[in-house]
Amino acid sequence: MLHPKDGFLVKILFVSDRVVNRLYSPNVAERYRDVELIVGCGDLPYYYLEYLVTMLDVPLVYVHGNHDPEREYTPNGLAISEPGGGLNIHRTTYVQKNILLAGLEGSIRYKKGKFQYTQEQMWLNVFQLMPKLYLNKLRYGRYLDILAAHSPPYGIHNGEDHTHIGFEAFLWLMKVFKPRYLIHGHRHLYNPCEVTETKFMDTQVINIYPFKILDIEAPA
Repeated sequence: MLHPKDGFLVKILFVSDRVVNRLYSPNVAERYRDVELIVGCGDLPYYYLEYLVTMLDVPLVYVHGNHDPEREYTPNGLAISEPGGGLNIHRTTYVQKNILLAGLEGSIRYKKGKFQYTQEQMWLNVFQLMPKLYLNKLRYGRYLDILAAHSPPYGIHNGEDHTHIGFEAFLWLMKVFKPRYLIHGHRHLYNPCEVTETKFMDTQVINIYPFKILDIEAPA
């Protein structure tokens, strides 16, 4: 149990890669009424994220996954390129309940398409994020609490195929900026014995496929 001087807990719903019936349900507002923030980690229909933010009535931030469409069509034929009511945090930062978040979208490049990057291109994404992390340090005394990504870091929760390899730049980011968590999806897990949480230096790396609720401590 936390002592009041240590801060407070914020309940965050992380989602990725698959629509979950128990979330895409009229009961979601009652079942998860304590959730205070939704974080999308990619490869989800925009209508699903919009449904969650509407039903739970809390902020939504997200990054794109490699299977996200450039356009999704609503029932009335309107083309949308982002989920309504949410904020894309790719290469930027966001603060909620004194928790510092940042996002990095996409997967390793394995074919033509949006939201895919070579290792070198992801390094550039990380470098573009860096000034905002240094600004966090000046304002809040720390760089980052949660990095929300679609893909895992290189060598951690990787798949054996090229499509599911992780990013090398994430390892350096964790060493230098020391987020408490790196949350990702991308790897679909079907074996209950597969490792989903790994400690890397000061960072807990967690594969949240297809969803996970975490109580994150926010500094007082």
